[in-house]
Amino acid sequence: MTLLIHYRELQLRSPFRIAHGSRRAQPTLIVELRDPATGLSGLGEAPLTSYYGLERDAGVVALRNLAPAAPPRFTGADDFLARTDRAAPDLHPFLRCALDVAAHDLAARAAGVRLGESWYGPGRPTTPTCYTIGLGSPAEMADKARATPWPIYKVKLGGRDGGDLARIRALRAVTDCPLYVDANTAWTLDEALALVPALAELGVVLVEQPLPPGDPGQARLFRESPLPLIADESCQTEADVARCAAHFHGVNVKVVKCGGLAPARRMLAEARRRGLRSMAGCMTESSVGISAIAQLLPALDYADLDGAMLIANDPARGVTFGPTDGRVRYPAAPGTGAELIA
Repeated sequence: MTLLIHYRELQLRSPFRIAHGSRRAQPTLIVELRDPATGLSGLGEAPLTSYYGLERDAGVVALRNLAPAAPPRFTGADDFLARTDRAAPDLHPFLRCALDVAAHDLAARAAGVRLGESWYGPGRPTTPTCYTIGLGSPAEMADKARATPWPIYKVKLGGRDGGDLARIRALRAVTDCPLYVDANTAWTLDEALALVPALAELGVVLVEQPLPPGDPGQARLFRESPLPLIADESCQTEADVARCAAHFHGVNVKVVKCGGLAPARRMLAEARRRGLRSMAGCMTESSVGISAIAQLLPALDYADLDGAMLIANDPARGVTFGPTDGRVRYPAAPGTGAELIA
């Protein structure tokens, strides 16, 4: 087995702002797992997000140190990942995700099937993805909605200027599409108690992570909220699903945060068992990462998979989404369908 590492600097089409900052680019590592016996490769991705403690040099070293643990030939994703976990039990979850996705992609390519169909069967209905409008002034956000017509928008809120309600009203002046709101932990309990009912009146569908993780006010907000509350920052690992069940109506599973598709599928199954709504979201990822997450669509109530659409220099091709219905178009290729082009 050969492990190849491709570094890419993803340039955003426009500056992207959330409550905690703004950026114009996202560095990322794309992992290629190649089986010399078949000539097939699987691809996975690890965004290099300093906010989550992952830098380029450390990521490359950690992956290279795993090379000796790779089996001489590929015998399946489960075996490969078991070896990885034994060799590096404390591997950063983003790097573990890249290896997990690459191994699952390679296994499905070897079997000649699309990865999601190997889990859920062919022809399963999929939920549409939203398109994200970053935090800005009300006029800026309305202009972005006009410039990118889409059937569902996710709206980043949490501005410290008290203008979040004005932002939604400005969007409502230009679109009647469903809106998901994401505060990225930026509200206080008092702000959330005042804003959420007003957002419900404006046709918002859900509110994602209104308060910081562990905020004692989350229990009260959960009891009083007229809208579903979806955990994101509060739900990063498998153990978090049970903890979120008493304080949220659903969970947003991020494949990179939990360490790959295998743990993500377990989290989604646990959420379903507990009666929670299920969502999968993305970081700023290329078509490699998005094509992997899209394999989970039949298991989701909501999806936020627009990462590659926000990138000006996507180094790969893979799944796409229809602008009129937001639904996935899978490539006619096995695995996740992702291919490097640059």
